[in-house]
Amino acid sequence: MKIVYWSGTGNTEKMANLISEGIVAAGKEATVVNVSNATSDIFNDEDVVILGCSAMGDEVLEEGEFEPFVEELSSKVSGKKVALFGSYGWGDGQWMRDWEERMISYGCQSAIDPLTVQNEPEDEEECKDFGKKIAAL
Repeated sequence: MKIVYWSGTGNTEKMANLISEGIVAAGKEATVVNVSNATSDIFNDEDVVILGCSAMGDEVLEEGEFEPFVEELSSKVSGKKVALFGSYGWGDGQWMRDWEERMISYGCQSAIDPLTVQNEPEDEEECKDFGKKIAAL
């Protein structure tokens, strides 16, 4: 399973690594990839699209690298399950609700409720459990 993320402060990167630990603990392989090292073909052989991005600005996805990546995925993810995660520092998580809706509009099936964490993930087990649930999909 591949986890593609973007992180500004390190919080979403920490989440990605903890989710990976959960997937591995559940008996599956996991690879964590920074979006700057990912291509839109990364999920071609995957049933589940796992994406993480922190909220930026007025609760939007990071616009330099991650937004273009998600746009490139739009025509390649129909019929796949999606699992989204990310951290935020303000607001109420609207960016995640908008993002999930967008992925569903691309033909993805929301396989698991997105995981959002305010600031740094303090409950590491929450992230690991999210990974275990993804591994069971």
